[in-house]
Amino acid sequence: MLKLHLDTDIGGDMDDLCALAMVLNWPGADLLGVTTNSDDGGRRAGYARFALDLAGRSDVAVAAGADVAGDYYRVRPGFPAEGDYWPHPIPALPSPHERALDLLQSSIEQGALIAVIGAYTNLALLERRAPGILHRADLYLMGGYIHPTRPGYPPWGNDMDWNIQVDVASAQFVLQRSNPVLVPLTVTVETWLRRAYLPALRQGGPLARLIARQAESFARDEKNEERLGRTCSALPDDIINFQHDPLACAIALGWRDGAEIAEVPLRFEVQDSWLHEIIDPAGRPTRIVSRIDGARFSEFWLGTVAGV
Repeated sequence: MLKLHLDTDIGGDMDDLCALAMVLNWPGADLLGVTTNSDDGGRRAGYARFALDLAGRSDVAVAAGADVAGDYYRVRPGFPAEGDYWPHPIPALPSPHERALDLLQSSIEQGALIAVIGAYTNLALLERRAPGILHRADLYLMGGYIHPTRPGYPPWGNDMDWNIQVDVASAQFVLQRSNPVLVPLTVTVETWLRRAYLPALRQGGPLARLIARQAESFARDEKNEERLGRTCSALPDDIINFQHDPLACAIALGWRDGAEIAEVPLRFEVQDSWLHEIIDPAGRPTRIVSRIDGARFSEFWLGTVAGV
């Protein structure tokens, strides 16, 4: 049984919900706990609690972690219109952030895989509280910008790497004190959630149906089919969103069907308030996902979540 802990900013970009649904349907995976980062009075924790309960997993502990009131973030992370994405108003689940650190520390001490699919703030707070704990943690971090995107995919720059750039101080601190596997933005943009997947999701379980609901709203809000599907030759025309966070969780759980991991020496340097991961022979050896088969993963995600 693979033990997993999820640290997430669920409630913003819908790929966090896509990741949680996949993890809950992953054969042989035991989700020990969920902590939230960039929370806002426990609102994200409330969304996580609702999704877990919807899936019949009231046994999984949830705790609200680093809050936007803590002044950690470059900008205040926001939320889409709740009525468009959720079936009814979801109660917040506030708690002292120390509870989240306790839960995260407990998962590390139990040997769990730690998948971080949001800002790295909770990891930094935990390392400051318990120096050296990240060095022995089995970390998988969604984020990083080591190589540019490949032709045919969005020509995004380093500034689009939300998980790292929204809290640069925590990201640099964590990367210098841990031995993670990075799942870079420039790889995750080769995955997708397509409109063609929605019929299968609507026929799936409660979380799959919730994803289909959110996908319709997300497609209307973000217009990725028009902005990206019709302008990026390597993406499907009907792309609704990327599967950044599901890919990171899948890599943590051992998915390697078309994925490659390389070790690259990196130096982490802040320039003009942005963190740069610079390849440097004298840098810190860091494992990164260097290549994936995005179509294969996207179909794998659909099969896992919708059971097709």
